[in-house]
Amino acid sequence: MKKYGLGIVGFFILVILDQYTKYIAIHHLKDTTGVEIIPGIFRLEYLENRGAAFGIFQGQQILLLLITVGILLLLAGLYYKTPVQRKYIPMQITILCIAAGAVGNMIDRIGRQFVVDFFYFYVINFPVFNVADCYVVIGVALAVLLILFYYKEEDFAFLNRAKK
Repeated sequence: MKKYGLGIVGFFILVILDQYTKYIAIHHLKDTTGVEIIPGIFRLEYLENRGAAFGIFQGQQILLLLITVGILLLLAGLYYKTPVQRKYIPMQITILCIAAGAVGNMIDRIGRQFVVDFFYFYVINFPVFNVADCYVVIGVALAVLLILFYYKEEDFAFLNRAKK
């Protein structure tokens, strides 16, 4: 377990940062018209999202929790199986980012029955999102880049169930 200590600490720091930003949003943006950060482009605007990405699965909290738990179990297994070598640090970071984002939004779903969103790029009318969403998007984007350009097929041999 010691070999994963730094990653676990990083994971908790990410989750705490996400929850802190949501706390700020609740206490400073709720019941306001929001705060314009970049005129005509970006603002902080409080929104209670009772669904998932882009508002899909509205009111389906149990389904979303089950999906999240399943994803977290897969990520935990992958993180555990990933070799503790310098080469795999980028993979471990992406796993932790995705997991921290999933847990951050899961905490909201369990504790509030909705996810707090507050970043809004209204110049392109992009859906309102939060820090946990950023973790997931950045983690998935990094994973795709790593798989396409950094790791080779043989670097994933550790995922094979059969022992050699």
